[in-house]
Amino acid sequence: MSPVLSGVITLTLSAYGVAALLALWRVLRGPAAQDRVLALDLIYAIGMLTALVVGIRYASSMYFEAALLIALFGFVSSAAMAKFLLRGEVIE
Repeated sequence: MSPVLSGVITLTLSAYGVAALLALWRVLRGPAAQDRVLALDLIYAIGMLTALVVGIRYASSMYFEAALLIALFGFVSSAAMAKFLLRGEVIE
């Protein structure tokens, strides 16, 4: 791996870490439930992107499969939280 790519991957993972910490702060201190749900969606997206970057770093397809699962579970949980906030129950 080239030194430039290695440096960019390190910088990218650092930026994702900072973004995840800021989103976690919004989850803990969010003024409304909608803000917290949106921050959790962002954390799912950051987790997926982190798995993709680590997959590129180690040239392993296992991380890409993990990113796909994170995206799938993130979407399902977002839909469940939106339904819960809208109606007050998930399963009718």
